[in-house]
Amino acid sequence: MMGTGGPDETDAERKMRFLFGLRSKGVTDARVLTAMERVDRGLFVRGHFAGRAYDDMPLPIACGQTISQPSVVGLMTQALQVQPRDTVLEVGTGSGYQAAILAQLARRVYTVDRHRRLVREARDVFQGLGLVNITAFAADGSHGLPDQAPFDRIIVTAAAEDPPGPLLAQLKVGGIMVVPVGQSDTVQSLIKVTRGQSGYDYEELRPVRFVPLIEGLGTE
Repeated sequence: MMGTGGPDETDAERKMRFLFGLRSKGVTDARVLTAMERVDRGLFVRGHFAGRAYDDMPLPIACGQTISQPSVVGLMTQALQVQPRDTVLEVGTGSGYQAAILAQLARRVYTVDRHRRLVREARDVFQGLGLVNITAFAADGSHGLPDQAPFDRIIVTAAAEDPPGPLLAQLKVGGIMVVPVGQSDTVQSLIKVTRGQSGYDYEELRPVRFVPLIEGLGTE
């Protein structure tokens, strides 16, 4: 699992290359870089693509989903501005990689995915890493988690046509949500939403491409 660094690359060299790549793409927050240094992406990539785990590229995972490229994970996490006492909701567990990074930064992470298999596999990795501050659910993430709301931070790792109303409603005043917005077959925009006392402020961050946010539970 040495990626493009070659078979003779040491772990230290691989880690240095990985972090340099993140910085070169604009991930400069020291806490985010430290969190991403601690979480081995190789634990979240299985099968044929395991050898590309440390490359800055999205990769296929089970259930027709993807694990986002590290630089996008870093930029989304950086935009979220997670604080140590925050409770974070992640919509779209996927491989569990993003949640594991958030767990380094927040007090509590709730993550939800419509695919039961992905949630099971992510839970196993979280347990192996000793990440006891993550709770993973198989549920329709487009509705959020009303029983656990409100949240200091919300991150959505699937694209919606608009920021979902139920998720906006579950964001605390002063809270931040990062969500890709746009049609599933076009380049989407990553949007940062900040909830104020009298409404929501929207900031467009960068073009991205994510799988679509789909309502309902998956078949596996």
